[in-house]
Amino acid sequence: MGWIMQTTNVHEAKTHFSKLLERVSKGEEVIIAKSGTPVARLIPYSSGVRKRQFGKDSGLFDVPEDFDAPLSAEVLATFES
Repeated sequence: MGWIMQTTNVHEAKTHFSKLLERVSKGEEVIIAKSGTPVARLIPYSSGVRKRQFGKDSGLFDVPEDFDAPLSAEVLATFES
């Protein structure tokens, strides 16, 4: 199905909210406008949660031996100025 976007005014949205939700559930996007100015967007719900893959980036970075060593005076000076 292609991506479709519909713009509707607040009154129409209130009157036909169930129908708009039905269209959105099928993948459409609805823009709600007040006095011709877009104020809200109805889009299909997505939890956005993806299963994590632990160790996916393993080996891409090695922690240096001096990782937790005190900073040099020169570096500290840049933070303190």
